[in-house]
Amino acid sequence: MPKTGGVSAEGVMRRACPDARKQVHPRRGRHAPLGRILDSEPELATYWSYGFVRNPWARMVSWYAMIEDWSRRYAEGGPDSVKNRGNDMWRAVGEYADFEEFVVRGTEEWPRMGRPQIDYLEAPGHGCEVDFIGRTETFAEDLAVVQQRLGVEPKAPPRRNRSTHGHYRDYFTPASRRKVAEVYAADIDRFGYEF
Repeated sequence: MPKTGGVSAEGVMRRACPDARKQVHPRRGRHAPLGRILDSEPELATYWSYGFVRNPWARMVSWYAMIEDWSRRYAEGGPDSVKNRGNDMWRAVGEYADFEEFVVRGTEEWPRMGRPQIDYLEAPGHGCEVDFIGRTETFAEDLAVVQQRLGVEPKAPPRRNRSTHGHYRDYFTPASRRKVAEVYAADIDRFGYEF
C-alpha cells in the first residue's frame, strides 16, 4: 500500500529473488488490496503473504510531502522534469491549498486516500488476510522476519523515497487530526496507533 516502505521492501526482495515477476495487472493497479489480487489470481491464496502498515498520521504527512515535492518539480520543469509522470490523484491533490485540505478533502474525494490500511491486507471475500503484518516504525526488524520466513539472507533495507518533512505532529490542526482518526479508525483500533 502507499507510503509504508513498499519500494524499499521490493528492492530487497528483488535482489534476493531476481526472477520474481514485476507486473502491474491492469485490473489490480500498483497498490492492489489483497482481495483484488485474489479475485484475479485465486491460486495465490495458498502463498505466504505479508504487508506493512504505518502510523496513519505519519503516513498522511509522508504522502503529502511526496506529492508536494513532485508538484513543485513538475511546476518548475514540466513533465520532462520528473521521473514519475504522476497520476490523476497526484495532480488533483497537488492543487489543494494546504495539508489540511489534503487530509480533509482528499480522504473524501479520493477513495485510495480514504481507504484504511487494513483493507489492503484483508480479503473477506476469500476468508483470509496476509500472514504477517510488519510496521514501518520497525521496518528493518520486520523485513528481516519476512526474509527469514522466505529463506532469504536478511539484509538491511535501503531507505527509498525518503522525504525531508519535519515531525508529523507539526502538520496537524485539530480538524485534520480528527479526520485521520475518523478515516483510519480501523487501523488505529487494530494496530494501536496513537497521535
